[in-house]
Amino acid sequence: MSAPVIFVLGAGPGIGLSVGKAFAAKGYKVALAARSFQEGVGEDGFLRLKLDLAKTEEVQAAYTKVTKQLGIPSVVVYNGADRIVLDENDPLEAVTLEDVNRQFAVNSITPLFVAKEAVKGFKQLPSSASKTFIFTGNKLNVLVWPLVTTFGMGKNATAYLIKAASQAYDGEGFRFYYCDERQEDGGISNPPDGDAAAEEYIRLAEKSDQGPPINTFVKGKGYVKFD
Repeated sequence: MSAPVIFVLGAGPGIGLSVGKAFAAKGYKVALAARSFQEGVGEDGFLRLKLDLAKTEEVQAAYTKVTKQLGIPSVVVYNGADRIVLDENDPLEAVTLEDVNRQFAVNSITPLFVAKEAVKGFKQLPSSASKTFIFTGNKLNVLVWPLVTTFGMGKNATAYLIKAASQAYDGEGFRFYYCDERQEDGGISNPPDGDAAAEEYIRLAEKSDQGPPINTFVKGKGYVKFD
């Protein structure tokens, strides 16, 4: 049996690379995609693809490259994000269509089509495969912060996608998670911890059933439910 494959999109330094390394230690073949990459296989053996996540139309071709070179991904992690800081007292004054189009592409539209490609692949995998899609989120799906109004709107849209997909595909054994790292008191983790995310994502990929799709977790503890 060939090794399972993980595809991490938005895989620059931090969570993306930490997740790739952790899954490699578990025997996975690793594909990483980011706008800053040069294409090819690195010294670590990871396949790297150059991909601007604002260009949703390039997702299918990137996914096809990974499938041809490594196999069908059984775990897909979307770690991309695009944030614009606004005036917290007047957040709408500086909003531009160009900025919002890019933010929604990266934070909502591209994740939708990556999930679509993931599902196409999951349908071809054996029942023993993980078949897990993970989106790196944050507390903005429940926290209102005018400073990042448009960023929060994008996170909320994808949180809805994750909840809907977790219901729709649960009978097929496909699992979907919006992962939100928190502090012990439930506060936002900023910046998030790459090692903590890697540990949690492995836990989710190894679960045999769908857990809470909005997966709030604390470093060293795993899933913790917050009000």
